[in-house]
Amino acid sequence: MNTSARKWGTFTVCLLAALVPNIDLTALNQAVPHLSADLDPSATQILWIADAYGFALAGLLITMGAIGDRIGHKKLLLMGTALFAGASAVTAYAPSAELLIAARAVLGVAGATLMPSCLSLIRRAFTEPKERTMAVGAFSGVAGLAVGLGPVIGGALLDHFWWGSVFLINVPIMLVTLVAGALVLRESRSTAPGRIDLVSVPMSIVGVLGIVYAIKEAAAHGLDEAHIYVSAAVGLVALVAFLVRQMRVRDPLIDVRLFRDAAFSGSVVTNMFAMFALVAQSLIFSLFFQLALGWSPLKAGLAGLPGAVGAMVGGAALAPPLINAIGRARVVALGLLLAAGGFALFVLIELDTAYWTMIPAMLLSGIGMGMGLTVTGDTVLASVPKERSGAASAISETATELGAALGMAVLGSVLNAVYRNVLDLPAGVPAPAASAARDSIAGALQSAAGLPGDLAAQVAAAARDAFVDGMHAALVCSAVLAALVGVFALVTLRNVPKVIADAEEADPVAVPAE
Repeated sequence: MNTSARKWGTFTVCLLAALVPNIDLTALNQAVPHLSADLDPSATQILWIADAYGFALAGLLITMGAIGDRIGHKKLLLMGTALFAGASAVTAYAPSAELLIAARAVLGVAGATLMPSCLSLIRRAFTEPKERTMAVGAFSGVAGLAVGLGPVIGGALLDHFWWGSVFLINVPIMLVTLVAGALVLRESRSTAPGRIDLVSVPMSIVGVLGIVYAIKEAAAHGLDEAHIYVSAAVGLVALVAFLVRQMRVRDPLIDVRLFRDAAFSGSVVTNMFAMFALVAQSLIFSLFFQLALGWSPLKAGLAGLPGAVGAMVGGAALAPPLINAIGRARVVALGLLLAAGGFALFVLIELDTAYWTMIPAMLLSGIGMGMGLTVTGDTVLASVPKERSGAASAISETATELGAALGMAVLGSVLNAVYRNVLDLPAGVPAPAASAARDSIAGALQSAAGLPGDLAAQVAAAARDAFVDGMHAALVCSAVLAALVGVFALVTLRNVPKVIADAEEADPVAVPAE
């Protein structure tokens, strides 16, 4: 196999490996009502079915990135795809909620092996900077498109098959990826790997999980619960201890000296807060289409695709040439300012707004985010030695996970606070129904179903109007944050060159061979 064929074969294998977890992530949301009817899980079990994957993924990204740098990312990716296929089969046929939760956690473990490995293998395969940027942009764009396709594929499967089909479809795709990867991929590992520091592993897991759990619980239950503060404190202490140990141990999981590089640290922070703002489009609009407008999951999934397509165009087609024209910092800033403009346009959307008028706002925000996240992702990879690309990718992905969790917590809280404040229920609503209606639009629509016709219609209309007001407030916050992050990127990345020299030769913080 010639060099060109092998590197694009590597790209294709990595793309397949990343597509499935991204599709699976959003398809699950549509399967929950169906599996709930079959397995009858408790409310707590439903939360764990949804969160087990994300917790395992976020907690293990740093560890898996470091393991890949040591044992080889090809080996780790092949192990991860095999594990993902097996866990998907168990998930599809799980006879109980307990086994389903356990299988979802194993899926998260497998998922944590994939993204750092994929990005490291792409970094190794594409050595020419312009090609690498284009490959990273296309990879990120298609992965983002997969998130948008999740509801479409999930809705189509659930229209014809049982809930397990949403997970079973992963198996043949991952098996094809496994075989193709074994044939096409070249190994990618550090030339001086060192040992895995077994003390650092639980520190990183406890630290990340403590923070993520506290954020999710605060979003779900508010800040009145004591266990939220306990979780946050444990997470912070563990993370501080982890970072201190990384500066002292001979073979750290992550080289904290990487953060001295403005290109690396600025890109990681930008990624985190850009993802914070991006959650608005993926989460809030899913709720708007399905709950406020009453569209089916399949129709709502299709409606959200323009944003995902815009992200792919912005990342793969626009970002690479713009880097050469105006520089990395300006491309990131321009992208985030475009995204801010798109979020601001969403404020014009009301319940009776025609769908086609929403498309420009979706495209604008998608293109902008695609541009920004592609350049920062490529900068993270380019600014570290190839032998540390797995750990660097894991740091970036962990920051992204934290940003997404923060976005859901903060923006969800803003939406809910405004919703409750402006909700104007009609007279005569029974106290239990009123309490459910004030909790969320989903609770309002469910409680309205048990009320007399006219009263039910009034409660549903009031809830939908209040939700739109909350949505507008959250989107304004997203627009402001995206603009601020754009300014931050313009400052922190201003000295990053358009073409970053090979990190093995030019990176002052490269880890010496031992």
